[in-house]
Amino acid sequence: MLLRYWHTLRHLRPVQLYGRFWFRLYRPRLDERLAPPLRRLEPHWATPVARPVSLLGPETLRLLNEEHRVAGSADWNHPRRDQLWLYNLSYFDDLNAVEAPTRANWQRALLRRWVAENPPGIGTGWEPYPTSLRIVNWVKWALAGNALPPDCLHSLAVQARWLRRRMEYHLLGNHLLANAKALVFAGSFFHGDEADAWRAQGRGILSAQLCEQVLPDGGHCERSPMYHAILLEDVLDLVNLATAYPATIDPGSLGFYRDQAQLMAQWLQALCHPDGEIAFFNDAALGIAPTLVQLIDYGRRLGLRPAESAADGLVWLRESGYLRLTRGPAVALLDVAPIGPDYLPGHAHADTLSFELSLFGRRVIVNGGTSRYGSGPERLAERGTAAHSTVQIDGADSSEVWGGFRVARRARPLDVRVDPVPHLDLVALRGSLGRPGARPPATPSPDGPLLASAAHDGYRRLPGRPLHRRTWELTPGRLTVTDRIEGVFSEATARFHLHPEVVAEGTSERGRLHLPGGRIVRWQVSGGQARIVADQWHPQFGLSLPAQCLEVVLTGDGCRLELDWVIWT
Repeated sequence: MLLRYWHTLRHLRPVQLYGRFWFRLYRPRLDERLAPPLRRLEPHWATPVARPVSLLGPETLRLLNEEHRVAGSADWNHPRRDQLWLYNLSYFDDLNAVEAPTRANWQRALLRRWVAENPPGIGTGWEPYPTSLRIVNWVKWALAGNALPPDCLHSLAVQARWLRRRMEYHLLGNHLLANAKALVFAGSFFHGDEADAWRAQGRGILSAQLCEQVLPDGGHCERSPMYHAILLEDVLDLVNLATAYPATIDPGSLGFYRDQAQLMAQWLQALCHPDGEIAFFNDAALGIAPTLVQLIDYGRRLGLRPAESAADGLVWLRESGYLRLTRGPAVALLDVAPIGPDYLPGHAHADTLSFELSLFGRRVIVNGGTSRYGSGPERLAERGTAAHSTVQIDGADSSEVWGGFRVARRARPLDVRVDPVPHLDLVALRGSLGRPGARPPATPSPDGPLLASAAHDGYRRLPGRPLHRRTWELTPGRLTVTDRIEGVFSEATARFHLHPEVVAEGTSERGRLHLPGGRIVRWQVSGGQARIVADQWHPQFGLSLPAQCLEVVLTGDGCRLELDWVIWT
């Protein structure tokens, strides 16, 4: 246990270590002075992304696929509700959801109830992250033409003052960006010296953190496509806010936000399946972040050019560590990435060298997904290697995930190689946005093989110091996945999790996958014994679906899976 703590804590930055003590011990004094006056709004606020409807009645909300009533003050912190559900309850996403004006009376009443039933600084709703998202949602609702009641305007100022002294430096990452964005929204919405100080603090954090957290290829450093999409919406919101309050931002900062949004949209385009939804690497689920289409449409309303579609060929997101291979109807998304920044692995899964595959526009091979947070056994299982389409050795996880958001020893990718040269390099795209390093992308042969290979050292901590090496080869009509274990081990299992719509059949060596629409894919295994086992896929929080998994137990030091969909259609 002590060794696990050591390998977990030794990567933290000093600000995270002393920040934890400061956050627990320091309680800022409440500042309940009158709210500053409102700033004059220019008529340039664009319609943001519309969230799904969550307010089903005056006291009924459906969040994370769970429906509950909020009938009294105790329900905002109900002891039998999941903490994430209570977080979402205090976000007030429904203010900016589909057909929100039709629920304006319910929303206004719920706003006033929240103020009356949640004393400042007390309860889940006053934690920094839900406070940050709520501030933004309340301001967005007001910018859409709704009048915040006077008690809510006062509360909004109190929340901004409280948040300014509860910034999540002990967490960093997406939490600190959300805190900073909220200060910018509050500081732009209100007018005066106090509001200017909020805005200046938020902008300073955003400038530094976006430069650090958004990698040169456009990916977010935490390597979660879900959080990447959330943060892309955040950056687009900042662009939108700047057009509504042009006097509050200089042209250079606005240009920086626009360039970041452009690059982040291109990255997200590469990490989405043909169905338009994200791949499930690290913490990822549908229904939390806006979809790619929603974000592209939002960017278009703000004057950004749409992201370039990924054509046939290979896209290498070099700095974040992902690959996209496309040949005809096949799209393979490969994880050759670190699990996240060393100082912030909270949303990491033990999924190194996993992959997902779509054929004919539908997902076929998937990772397990994320249905819950917290620290229970389900959360641990969903983060584990066995829940991902990769190889598990001797029952261990490739990275030592534990607790709800902790990782001790981590897998690191090695020897990443690709052939041919990627047709789209996002570092070159960054150069085309006015930064150094622009170079023309190469175009590979339209029918040649796409090859990618990598290894990782996550199992080196085991007695035999095994190393997992994987190669993918995609040609027209076939994907070949080859796994090899270097070193000594007792048992290795390669798992290929199947989408719930895919039905598998076969023997220990070969069989078929039945896809929706009557298409059939032939599979064949060498170097291992295959079996088809019951499985679950977790596409959303609070939702698990029955599925199947093709498990291959290695009989030697390597195995190969071939999927063929040319003849078998």
